[in-house]
Amino acid sequence: MHPTLVLLVVGLTPRHIGPHTPRLSALARAGAMRPLNTITPALTCSVQATFTTGLLPRDHGIVGNGWLFRDLMEVWFWRQSNRLVAGEKIWDVGKRRDSAFRCANLFWWYNMAATHDIGVTPRPIYKSDGRKLPDCYTQPLELREELTRELGAFPLFHFWGPATSIVSSRWIADAALHVRRKHAPTLTLAYLPHLDYDLQRFGPDDPRIVASLSAVDAVAGDLIADAERDGARVIVLSEYGITSVSTPIHINRALREAGVLRVRVEDGGELLDIPQSEAFAVSDHQIAHLYVSRADLIDEVRRIVGALPGVECVLDPEEQRAYGIDHARAGELVALARPDAWFTYYYWLDDRNAPDFARLVEIHRKPGYDPVELFLDPAIRFPKLAIGSRLARRALGLTSLMDVIPLDASLVKGSHGRVTGHFENGPVFISSEARLVPEQPIEAIAVKDMILSHVFD
Repeated sequence: MHPTLVLLVVGLTPRHIGPHTPRLSALARAGAMRPLNTITPALTCSVQATFTTGLLPRDHGIVGNGWLFRDLMEVWFWRQSNRLVAGEKIWDVGKRRDSAFRCANLFWWYNMAATHDIGVTPRPIYKSDGRKLPDCYTQPLELREELTRELGAFPLFHFWGPATSIVSSRWIADAALHVRRKHAPTLTLAYLPHLDYDLQRFGPDDPRIVASLSAVDAVAGDLIADAERDGARVIVLSEYGITSVSTPIHINRALREAGVLRVRVEDGGELLDIPQSEAFAVSDHQIAHLYVSRADLIDEVRRIVGALPGVECVLDPEEQRAYGIDHARAGELVALARPDAWFTYYYWLDDRNAPDFARLVEIHRKPGYDPVELFLDPAIRFPKLAIGSRLARRALGLTSLMDVIPLDASLVKGSHGRVTGHFENGPVFISSEARLVPEQPIEAIAVKDMILSHVFD
């Protein structure tokens, strides 16, 4: 077996490989670089599940970053259990081929309750007074103490939210270095998210992306150099490319205005009432799953959504089959946005009626993905003072919401979820081993076997 390092550099595309990414470019020159044909939906959880199983969403079941759990009648995003993913995982195949095979998974999703040997994933501590403390979950349990002692607590607030920065990707990379040196896994999977978030904030054509590329190239380069020192093989790949967007689609507001989406009022804020809604959308970047409770409403919902500016198409179950997303977790209808558009989760018609969590970084309570969490509300004149005063209140034992997130979807400049039209704007596959890489583009469902060939060839 050959030790192999797989770096998932989120949002990286062929157009990024050049003067601003010297270390990634050197790997591509010495080995091979190919376009990667991703799946629909081109979303974190769906694509990573395809990479680890070699299956499409119809078979592994991960139809998005979140969906309606029909038995609970609740929308859940960013669940962590690997038991949600059907199919044989790459680490199980490795162990079947050689009992000495060991896999370390650093922050690839569905990390918990998995059969890999080593795992690290974000896991904040939620205190009863409303505080959220940075932390991580590890397998084995004692690894958490090792990493915290050596690297400090996982920098959660640099991983997602307005303070997102290269700091979290650096921590993950340092954790991967620690695991490789101390535990010597055969296969190391590491996730570097920094570039993805800046691409969503600024858009792929913003000049600030140059600094983001340089930062993630430096972090990835250190991991690549460490792997090369001990003779390990290296793969760098991405899940999707980010496209420029200018049109937010308020799909749930349209359904509410049509009278098929219901809300209830709690303490002055409106909450989506899923059990009593006849139709609503689970918005997830450039894809939205439409759950329709009555068969006789499906055509009407399709007409309403299909007429919205920015919507490219609305797929019924038969049409979903062509995309490989015909699974029981998918909506009765699935909407895809145009390349320049994306779906908000907003369902209130007046911002004064928005629930309190709408203005928070609150990925588990919102019934949809909210990239606006990457921004501080520009209406706050002194944001550092505002955040500091809220933290001070909490330190005194007083309840204080960190309500600093705006409700302005126009701030978002980049999105993903649909397959990009040109390979240079889509995901990439780079390998240190040119002879193991075919001449044609790499299919997402082939990534699992490609990784295994690097280990066992």
